[in-house]
Amino acid sequence: MAELLVPVDHALGDLTGQLTRGLRAAVRAGRLAAGARVPATRALAAQLGLSRGVVVEAYAQLVAEGYLVGAHGSGTRVAPGVAASAPARPAGSPEPVPDYDLKPGTPDLAAFPRAAWLAATRRALAAAPHGRLGYGDPGGLPELRAELAGHLGRVRAAAAGPGEPVVVDGVAQGLALLIRVLAAHGHRRYAVEDPCSPGTLALLRAYGVDPVGVPVDRDGLDVAALAATDATVVLVTPAHQYPTGVVLAPRRRAELIRWARSNDALVIEDDYDAEFRYDREPVGCLQGLAPDHVVHLGSLSKSLAPGLRLGWAVLPARLAGEFVEAKRYADLGTGVIEQLAFAELLSGGGFDRHLRTVRAGYRRRRDALVNALRGHLPAAEVRGVAAGLHLYLELPPGSREEDVVAGALARGVRVEPVAPMRLSAGPAALALGYGGLSERRLARAVELLAGAVDGA
Repeated sequence: MAELLVPVDHALGDLTGQLTRGLRAAVRAGRLAAGARVPATRALAAQLGLSRGVVVEAYAQLVAEGYLVGAHGSGTRVAPGVAASAPARPAGSPEPVPDYDLKPGTPDLAAFPRAAWLAATRRALAAAPHGRLGYGDPGGLPELRAELAGHLGRVRAAAAGPGEPVVVDGVAQGLALLIRVLAAHGHRRYAVEDPCSPGTLALLRAYGVDPVGVPVDRDGLDVAALAATDATVVLVTPAHQYPTGVVLAPRRRAELIRWARSNDALVIEDDYDAEFRYDREPVGCLQGLAPDHVVHLGSLSKSLAPGLRLGWAVLPARLAGEFVEAKRYADLGTGVIEQLAFAELLSGGGFDRHLRTVRAGYRRRRDALVNALRGHLPAAEVRGVAAGLHLYLELPPGSREEDVVAGALARGVRVEPVAPMRLSAGPAALALGYGGLSERRLARAVELLAGAVDGA
């Protein structure tokens, strides 16, 4: 019988309690596996310098608690189903960070304009009347809504009056509130682009929506395929389709608006990273073409930081009031100080200056990633390079997504597989984000990724 290492300090007294706690901890931690035989009472007493009565009492307590079981002729053993299989990662704790993280969806958090944001916060708080810090309009502060309307009209060609944008805690909350409002109007069948964001799919399903996939080709959403469904709502990313990076073609934009009007349907436009277009000015949003049939959702998650939880929704007039009421009963409104700071950043031009700065940096990173992929993975097809913070890499024929992802992670590179984003089968592909790595590190990450592809 192997020695059972349980610490017992004679100077502390309560020897039975010490032994009981030590044995219990050993079982819980798995050091004493289920079914393992513990030492006989005489043997353990001799090993630890205890009286046999102390060991007998400790064993009896643990049998009573269910940690140990005693059987005549076979000694005392660890009860099944008690020992932990493995220590669980604490809820909410961050995942281990790989050396090279190419996961899409996160901007360069080091580029957040801290000085400008602090200055805007100070100016806004100095000028704000005390009443601004109380409960206000759940749709958002009037000054921010007015600034947002001007900004969206100028840079996204949106059709929104000063009081029309509703301030929300990011696109996720905007979509969740919208699902609730639309259910009251009988809209329960949603179409989505196939492939699309796995987070969006998960959110829809969490709120009871069973999404219908509509294929995406090189011109964007296939509107003819959409028309063949019974969906009355479609969720799209027309400025930079996620994950393929396709920009919805002008003909398809017109077809989509005609579909919405002829079917009294609704288009939900997730304008998630439209600020970053590299070949020309960003294409205007769909909402400006059909304000009565398009809901425009946007946020600061890509342009500033997702941790701000600050976004907006521009809705058809017939839905706006119900949406604001849903927002009221969700949280009574978004944080006031963040709204004041962002309104100040918009009005003073600080947000536009920030976008110009980071857009140039992201373009350099995009170029570095594309050049490295063409050099190290010439058989793979690169798409979606005109805009955004990620690109779409269709792997060489015969590649298995899961093998490439696992091989890359083993080399310290995190990449995002496209298979979980699909509702129907498609080619092996990856979505590669480039917002968080320097040009040099992007080049090295592609070298390692190429090794994973070759080894898969």
